[in-house]
Amino acid sequence: MDIAIEPGTLRGRVEVPASKSAAHRALICAALAGGESTLSPIQPIKDILVTLDAVRALGAQASLSDRTVTVQGGLERPPQADIDCVESGSTLRFLVPIACALGIGARFFGTGQLPRRPMSPLTDELARHGAVIGRGGGEILSVGGRLSPGSYRLAGNISSQYITGLLLALPLLEGCSELLLTSPLESAGYVDMTIETMSQFGVQVEIVPGGYRVEGGQRYSPRSCAIEGDYSGAAFWLCADALGSQVEVAGLNPGTLQGDRKIVGILEKMRTGQDSLRGTEIDVSQVPDLMPVLAATAAFAEGVTTITGAARLRIKESDRLATVTEGLQALGAQVEEHSDRLVISGKDRLRGGCTVSSYGDHRVAMALSIAALRCDRPVTITGAHCVEKSYPDFYKDFKQLGGNCHVV
Repeated sequence: MDIAIEPGTLRGRVEVPASKSAAHRALICAALAGGESTLSPIQPIKDILVTLDAVRALGAQASLSDRTVTVQGGLERPPQADIDCVESGSTLRFLVPIACALGIGARFFGTGQLPRRPMSPLTDELARHGAVIGRGGGEILSVGGRLSPGSYRLAGNISSQYITGLLLALPLLEGCSELLLTSPLESAGYVDMTIETMSQFGVQVEIVPGGYRVEGGQRYSPRSCAIEGDYSGAAFWLCADALGSQVEVAGLNPGTLQGDRKIVGILEKMRTGQDSLRGTEIDVSQVPDLMPVLAATAAFAEGVTTITGAARLRIKESDRLATVTEGLQALGAQVEEHSDRLVISGKDRLRGGCTVSSYGDHRVAMALSIAALRCDRPVTITGAHCVEKSYPDFYKDFKQLGGNCHVV
């Protein structure tokens, strides 16, 4: 699906989907709990449907109806499971350690960029503790054997998803384990969310110097859980508001542990007026998913904006440093791409009048859509259906807010 977007402004109130990060974690904890849990509201976004299918493959009963997920947990531990993670890195990296902890033989499959995203820092550590990791054939990897408790070591600056996966799995082992970080933790907010969600389901993680301590033999308990609104999705509307639209975002928890809540403070730092922004330096090492829309916003900020701490963004759904640069330059922005950062010299408006690729990356498609509002001529974004990964109603909401877009 290709979308053509006319320049203009947005106006109105919008409710964003439930946090994808929170929903992944709650769904997996519910699957590990013995008994029935309900989670709501959850929209049928692509990545969550993938995790829903994955926990079914591992033996849970789970269904989604009227934005409520009902899970009958307590995994039945099938002797063999085939899990298609499609393009969801969270599903893959969370469930590989869990399958190993439960002693479930499993094959993990994926599409798009997922098979090329790194896994060896996690799988090497699992193999050192009893897991059998296989590679080859049509799958990304296969797992067998069973994890033993002990001392695990992971770098904190590669992927917080590795750490979340291990933390979810370690309570299932028979003895006490520790997870030590060998480098400073990036995307720390996501790990904080994991620990909070585990606590809601009755499992405790102790924060210790240099890492975490997890008692084995703990049991996840079923519960009813409200899933809060997604700051990652809200960021697009908040940035549109900062660029001259008038958008109110409903359903956000100001006290959330979501790292992307920092979008509010970043925009406050950049604002000089109702629709006027100034350039600044933004470190996205803790909030990598905000980079595309922050870059689009910075393209209209007076002066220079430097976005740092972005090296990991080269291994997302696309090489986001490259794809964001290419897209914004096509619109007429002045963007310099470096190995781990972008340097953006802002302009009042961009020329537009072009066709740009989303590269199948949902956050790139949505960021370029917001930038297109402040162009002089229409912009067409190819492959825009990729927003289904995290925000399938994005263009419906765009229109509801008065945006002029249509399928080409």
